[in-house]
Amino acid sequence: MTDKKLQVISYLAPNWWVFYQAIAAYLGRVLQVEIQIQPGECDPLEDPLLFEDKLDLAFICGLPLTRYSQIFPHQLQTLVAPVKQSSRYGNSPIYYADVIVNAHSNIQQFADLSGKTFCYNDLGSNSGYNLLCYHLIEQRYSENFFGKTIQSGSHQCSIRWVIEGLADCAAIDSVVLEQELQDFPELSKHLRVVEVLGPSPMPPLVVAQRLGVSLIEQMRLALLQPDTELQNVMAEFGVRRFAPVELEDYQILHQIYSDRAVVGLST
Repeated sequence: MTDKKLQVISYLAPNWWVFYQAIAAYLGRVLQVEIQIQPGECDPLEDPLLFEDKLDLAFICGLPLTRYSQIFPHQLQTLVAPVKQSSRYGNSPIYYADVIVNAHSNIQQFADLSGKTFCYNDLGSNSGYNLLCYHLIEQRYSENFFGKTIQSGSHQCSIRWVIEGLADCAAIDSVVLEQELQDFPELSKHLRVVEVLGPSPMPPLVVAQRLGVSLIEQMRLALLQPDTELQNVMAEFGVRRFAPVELEDYQILHQIYSDRAVVGLST
């Protein structure tokens, strides 16, 4: 196998942290190696740990993955992505961006957001920013469609800003939103979804190619056949299975990013 610790990082939303820990622990059991997992402390495209190839595995959004792979095409390889149990995901490794508003507002459809305040988690987010910008382009809305845009720093913060009236709307990763509503069911009465964007390929688990074909394939096969302990955690997070994915599956996100980059939003 390997005689060193495997370093794992998650750049994804913290309300799935227990799930990522369970995957790391499972791989440790299968490979009989110590695995150290930590949350990302910055944007992956600004993380020296990633640029210096010091990470063995990473949970990462597809958009920064494709942007990073344009710079270092031979460093990372996709392993698998989760498939959610809910019927809206069609037994495929996909997710959506749900555009939310305060349920007590008079906003009923996307067009009603004209002149309103939009908050986003960060500019590099596919669900929180990229897809919405592209939607404005597709529907031929003005680049000044929103009256104001503000950065919240996280999906969870965006959700609460909409509830508290600090922003009129936000685009939230559907998986993150569903988990947040499961963890805090009282929030559901304060939110309404007015638009669904996507689907997009589900954020994958990626691995450093330097670990070698044999070890990488062992990891992939293990995740396609999870043990009972991991299956129990998967059930808690509404995950049906893991599906093998390829880097090419995520290129559509980079294309959307490239197309929308010429427009952006007024701030």
